[in-house]
This record gives sequence, structure tokens and C-alpha cells, in this order.
Amino acid sequence: MAHKILVIDDSNVIRNMVRDMLPKGNFEVLEAKDGVQGLNLIQQERPNLIMLDFLLPKMSGWEVFQNIQLQPALQAIPLVLMSGRKEEVTEKLQEPFEYFEFVQKPFDQAQLITAIKTAMAKAKRRPPAGVAPVAAAAPAATSAVTTAPSSNADIQALNAKIASMQAEIDGMKKQMGQILNFIKQRMK
Repeated sequence: MAHKILVIDDSNVIRNMVRDMLPKGNFEVLEAKDGVQGLNLIQQERPNLIMLDFLLPKMSGWEVFQNIQLQPALQAIPLVLMSGRKEEVTEKLQEPFEYFEFVQKPFDQAQLITAIKTAMAKAKRRPPAGVAPVAAAAPAATSAVTTAPSSNADIQALNAKIASMQAEIDGMKKQMGQILNFIKQRMK
């Protein structure tokens, strides 16, 4: 059975790029070119993964994200937020991103696959809707056992932040290379 991936991006290039980067035969790629169309497809199709651009026409990616968070059935769907400028995302959502993954544009196939895998892992860690997180329900420091998961969560959060920063650095390197090539071509 193919996994349904919904790509919500106003750029036809990005939608096609994601489709081309995914392993053939494993995925059915659904596409939406704006936030309204994307939210409708999420509700109708219940995809296995959502790739959501943060800046969209008609309804922004931020508004789509907020709508997803209001519906417990949709919260469980793994989510990858995409943007060319990470600061736009972090203005509204604080890092580390606990239940979704972020990938900075432009991205390559390895970054895309890593983001998808990470988003799926993060979605599995999300407590079911209406269930209080275990850490909040337990007393703060009753034993060493209750502090260990917190330490593991902290380590995972730091590792996710490191991976995110590395992806951001790689994206900047790629952009710098493109700028240098452009300048070299203009100087000829």
C-alpha cells in the first residue's frame, strides 16, 4: 500500500521536486497550491504525512498548522514544515520542534528523507489527544526513574536542534555556492 503524502506549496517546482525525490512506488503524492486547498485535502484524504510550506496564498501555512492543532484526529499526522527562511517559522513556533519537523528550502533528497523519518518519529511520541503528558502528571523529582526520560528527551531535543542547525548550515553553503557561481558568471 502506498503512503499518501500531501505537499502543500504554492511552488509547482517544489511540489514536483518532492515527488521526484521520493522513492518510486512507495508514495502517492497529493498536491495543494494554497492553504485552503491543502486543509480541504487533509480533511478529505487523511494523508500519512503532510509537507506544509509556511508562506502560502489564501490561507498561510501558519493558519493551516493552527487548524491541524485544533483537531485531535489531524494532530496525529506527521508534519514537515518547509520554508526558505527558518526565522519566519521560529517567530511563531519555538524550537525545539517537539511534534513536527522543519526542513529549510532548498533541500536535497537526503534532507527530505531525514525530515520525513524524523517527523514520523516525532508524531509517534505525541500523546493521544485528551491525554495529559506523563511528565506533567508525575511529581517533579520523585525518583531517578522519573528524571531519566526528561534527560533523554533533553538529549533528543538537543540532537534534533544540532541536526536542524546542520541542515541550515548546509542550506547556507549551497546558497553561497549558487551566489558565487552567479557572480563568477557575471564577471566573465
